[in-house]
Amino acid sequence: MTVSRLSPGDPAPEFSLPDADGSTVSLSSYRGQRVVLYFYPAAMTPGCTKQACDFRDNLASLQAAGYAVVGVSPDPPAKLAKFREHDALTFPLLSDESREMLTAYGAYGEKQLYGKTVTGVIRSTFVIDADGRVEKAMYNVRATGHVAKLRRDLGLDAA
Repeated sequence: MTVSRLSPGDPAPEFSLPDADGSTVSLSSYRGQRVVLYFYPAAMTPGCTKQACDFRDNLASLQAAGYAVVGVSPDPPAKLAKFREHDALTFPLLSDESREMLTAYGAYGEKQLYGKTVTGVIRSTFVIDADGRVEKAMYNVRATGHVAKLRRDLGLDAA
């Protein structure tokens, strides 16, 4: 199964997905602002919780710099709602149970897990510009330390 990956300058694939409350969220509703779109394998797992809490803890500074943050996983909306409540997450979590959007972004396919090749969500982050084009495409990111690296890449850290 070959996964086509996105590169900077590519148009970001449009989507309309349910959030944790079942409301539809579309990429087009973010036109005019930059979006950090991140894909994670499963709500309520240690790595995904760490990553989501890092985004939550950095949300104010990302928003102040003009970025919206949106998380996407194949979890059903009810599980996303539980994840949001459990970890006080304050940004949209979208459900892609069909994995169509994950596939469109190259964030679903074969990956290495504990030395085995498995098919699943490839932890990935995309920065999408105000016109809906991919500014950054990062695949196989680590859950721990990723937000700090992203902030450095975006020039948001003075350090």
